[in-house]
Amino acid sequence: MCEDIKDGIGRRAVFVTGAAAALTLTTVSFASAADGRQSRTIRGTLPTGSPDFVYVPVEVPAGVREFRVSYSYDKPAVPSGTAGNALDIGLFDERGTGLGGRGFRGWSGGARTEFFVRADEATPGYIPGPVRAGTWHIALGPYTVAPQGLSYEITVTLTHGEPGEAVRPVYPPERAKGRGRAWYRGDCHLHSWYSDGRRTPAEIAALARAAGLDFINSSEHNTHSAHAHWADVAGDDLLVMVGEEVTTRNGHVVAVGTDPGTFVDWRYRARDNRFGRFARQIRRAGGLVVPAHPHATCIGCNWKFGFDEADAVEVWNGSYSPEDEVALADWDGMLVASVRDGRGWIPAMGSSDAHRDPDPVGTPQTVVLADDLTRRAIQEGLRAGRSYVAESAKVTLAFTASGGRGEHAGIGERLSVADDTPVTVRLEVSGAPRCTVRFVTDQGVLHTSGPLPVSGEGVVEWRTTASYAAYVRAEVRHEVAAGALPGALAAFTNPIFLGRG
Repeated sequence: MCEDIKDGIGRRAVFVTGAAAALTLTTVSFASAADGRQSRTIRGTLPTGSPDFVYVPVEVPAGVREFRVSYSYDKPAVPSGTAGNALDIGLFDERGTGLGGRGFRGWSGGARTEFFVRADEATPGYIPGPVRAGTWHIALGPYTVAPQGLSYEITVTLTHGEPGEAVRPVYPPERAKGRGRAWYRGDCHLHSWYSDGRRTPAEIAALARAAGLDFINSSEHNTHSAHAHWADVAGDDLLVMVGEEVTTRNGHVVAVGTDPGTFVDWRYRARDNRFGRFARQIRRAGGLVVPAHPHATCIGCNWKFGFDEADAVEVWNGSYSPEDEVALADWDGMLVASVRDGRGWIPAMGSSDAHRDPDPVGTPQTVVLADDLTRRAIQEGLRAGRSYVAESAKVTLAFTASGGRGEHAGIGERLSVADDTPVTVRLEVSGAPRCTVRFVTDQGVLHTSGPLPVSGEGVVEWRTTASYAAYVRAEVRHEVAAGALPGALAAFTNPIFLGRG
């Protein structure tokens, strides 16, 4: 790798051999100054096979009011099927780059070409705060590198002067008005302009209300900078939880409902055996660990960490796709394994992953039975699997199983009956015109209804026993024009388990 630093006075080049050695580059230094601005420009080239993160140390003198960075990189033409250049960027302050993020000051990935931080304000994705003297680090993340290499240019500008007044973060409340114990609709995977989205929190909140949602979760890529910007848009009718989409090179995990101000590091792969540490951090901060789009095909998006640490899994992400069909089948296999091994099961969720127009907020949405519209109550319902996923607020399900002596169980529960006791499974549907209902068990699909009427309302029942079906879950699917493949989902439920357990 070659690095070239230019400050307008002189020029020097430093050569570092081998990608593995190019973890931290030559320090960029600034002279002390009473006022005014100073800039330095750094140029370099990253080869293919570069490490996941490359750090540019910047020596910051005392008396700096603002730290500003702009950068660019080349995007040469590459053959079809070959990855081109993509370079992410972020910032760590004088507290260092150690794993855990004590010095973390922001991350914009590839969403921005410049950013700044100062005491009173920062670019979305970055954390306001004082610019203290010491060694700061610009973090480069070469997401993909073309065969020709990735040539970049970074300009660092320090503005001297008195710092602005530090801002005190205000976070959204953990309770909305609610309806007591009821079914609440939510979308736990959303992006604003505080990462790579294009909508403001106010725009997202308006769309959430229009979609009939009761709660949402802020989940920006690799930053908690949005946490302090949701209080004004929350209200009695909308609970706003905060979290993060922890975006590693081996998959993404949504932290749902962490304590405000919690940052979760993402700088590791599955082979590093560090995910468990950060999953436990999410739970210590009061959040849920939810692997996102586990079968997504984008680079680094496919989930590689296993599900031992998962509290739930995002089976349906955005508009229903073949990736979601694979995730649904994989999750069903995990249900079978949980029955076989006599261990706990992992509930499924669905979220929009909406970024910008025309991405719809609340498509899909997770509908959870909770004791109230509070952070803790919603999380308890999600963790217990007392939920179903629907493509919109138009779709409503009521799914139950009952035994011969009045035993009764709902979604996420167990119907405790003898193996040979007759069990009646019942699904009430509204808002799903011409859709078909399927009951899925550990054997597969054991009952398929005819199409629902054009009104979208209907009741489907099926009788079984615990010896024949260890669990039953329901799917509501759209019609297909032709072929044996099932139609896209309109809704699905978490299972009801049958038997003594």
